[in-house]
Amino acid sequence: MTTLRPFTCDDLFKFNNVNFDPLTETYGLSFYTQYLAKWPEYFQLAESPSGHIMGYIMGKVEGHMDNWHGHVTALTVSPDYRRLGLAALLMNFLEDISEKKRAYFVDLFVRKSNKVAINMYTNLGYIIYRTILEYYSGDQDEDAYDMRKALSRDVSKKSVIPYTQPVRLEDIDMN
Repeated sequence: MTTLRPFTCDDLFKFNNVNFDPLTETYGLSFYTQYLAKWPEYFQLAESPSGHIMGYIMGKVEGHMDNWHGHVTALTVSPDYRRLGLAALLMNFLEDISEKKRAYFVDLFVRKSNKVAINMYTNLGYIIYRTILEYYSGDQDEDAYDMRKALSRDVSKKSVIPYTQPVRLEDIDMN
């Protein structure tokens, strides 16, 4: 049985087994603590009965007017616990929080090469809203998909009308 609970500062010293996955973006401690301080309700952990960290989701709410939305900053599940539906459970949790915050949509960025994640998000009702060129930097710059799912407040589904042309990170309003 999996337990969802709020992520705590102590968990920062126990979640390396999840963060070592090559497709997981890893940040500095100050980044995680900033999220814990500003958006604690968006930072949830999946824990096994034995107390092992199975995965987590970290997000926030941002924007203004009809761009008010929930954002998934990181979602990862330990390789030992994949294919159990944990990612979908964590995503549903974040979507529910975003609904309560009266957001219009939820968005996330995913590597264009991460076909498994793209399929999962598509199955959860997300669409590819736009491509962001060279979003991920490193050995090779990689494009990202900005994926979105409209929430109940966006009755006309304006937030999920896709862009047809790719954009650069510096050309978009991140709020």
